[in-house]
Amino acid sequence: MDGTEDTEDVGGVEGGEAKGRKEKKKRSFWVELPILIGVALVLTIIIQSFIARVFVIPSESMEQTLHGCYGCNGDRILVDRVVYYFRDPEPGDVVVFKRPDTWDQDGPGNRSENPVVAWLQDFGSQFGLAQPSNEDVVKRVIAVGGQTVECCDAQERVLVNGKPLDEPYIYRTYPDETQRRFAKITVPDGMLWVMGDNRNNSDDSRLQGGGGSNGFVPVDHVIGKARYIILPPSRWRGIGDHNPQEALSAPAWQVGLPAGVGIALAWPTLWLSRGAGRRVRAALSRGSAKRAG
Repeated sequence: MDGTEDTEDVGGVEGGEAKGRKEKKKRSFWVELPILIGVALVLTIIIQSFIARVFVIPSESMEQTLHGCYGCNGDRILVDRVVYYFRDPEPGDVVVFKRPDTWDQDGPGNRSENPVVAWLQDFGSQFGLAQPSNEDVVKRVIAVGGQTVECCDAQERVLVNGKPLDEPYIYRTYPDETQRRFAKITVPDGMLWVMGDNRNNSDDSRLQGGGGSNGFVPVDHVIGKARYIILPPSRWRGIGDHNPQEALSAPAWQVGLPAGVGIALAWPTLWLSRGAGRRVRAALSRGSAKRAG
């Protein structure tokens, strides 16, 4: 009798402890859930503030590189915020930047003055729950500080430092459209001259604030470099950063070479360099053998 009673008492105690542990686990989950949500939000804020961020294309100014339109959900792009910690924007980069004070304001601001609410609006715009900010602009860098830019030559090409640009990304609604002319101007250090790929449907450095020096974009206003289109899925792709000035520094004979010729010419150079390397190594080996003898 005594043994049986002891066994029952022990079993009852163990059962109670197991039940208590289960209740404790349930309680700990609900306690940890808000913490996990808080950590996720903090990480999201840190990533979007310093590493990468998603932006919505609000207009047609970058067609057909980027799709967008006023009042609709355009392409969503991933913007690299790290790259410009180490260098300044370069010609050909597609950049997102804060609208300079000298630029025309695109209607009343559509973001709350409360920074927390404004961040939530920016976050919601990535999923179509809020309108994209009209303070964030996306364009392509055409010229940087110290360079002179103007339009155009007889072939409708923009000139930088007096030389025509190679711009395969330009989109024209009508093939025979001419580009808007603007006077020669030198970009100051710390500034950028930006233009849209949809060249005649883009309010950019040529027009903003009346054009001229008011059209410059301070480098400090650049948020990041557009890297990839992530939505919609049918548009998944990288965003090109073809440097329109690359042809300026290339010799004339090299510019005219067909694609693939450079690779063909590289093979003999590689073969000769390997052969020379073998001969040098063999000579060094013979010298070492003679010294050892």
